[in-house]
Amino acid sequence: VRVISQRYPDIRIEGENYLPQPIYRHIASLLSVFKLVLIGLIIVGKDSFAFFGMQVPSIWQWGQENKVYACMMVFSFSIMIENQCMSTGAFEITLKDVPVWSKLESGHLPSMQQLVQILDNEMKLSVHMDSIPYHRS
Repeated sequence: VRVISQRYPDIRIEGENYLPQPIYRHIASLLSVFKLVLIGLIIVGKDSFAFFGMQVPSIWQWGQENKVYACMMVFSFSIMIENQCMSTGAFEITLKDVPVWSKLESGHLPSMQQLVQILDNEMKLSVHMDSIPYHRS
């Protein structure tokens, strides 16, 4: 941002999040609710497996013996998966509402040299297009 702002002081730079597909947003939301329910069950210590006539898994027994650590593990692991669901990896650049770079399409980020070259070319093209007389028929 600093390099581009110094080189092109008239360019306004805006950043925003690129939303993931709705299915991934829903998975992240459901996982967030599941995480809170699971942490609540660990804290309360209610054995709901007996209610369903199931044998208590050893991981649940371990979680009851190590509640703080189990809650931290559930929280950390779920946050990691939620972040993965919400991350698109997008890095999209538009200039005057015209796309000039897309990480989603190219698969990689531009180097600083590439970025400056792209902006130089787009700025020259823009100046050239602005200098062409427009005649309405």
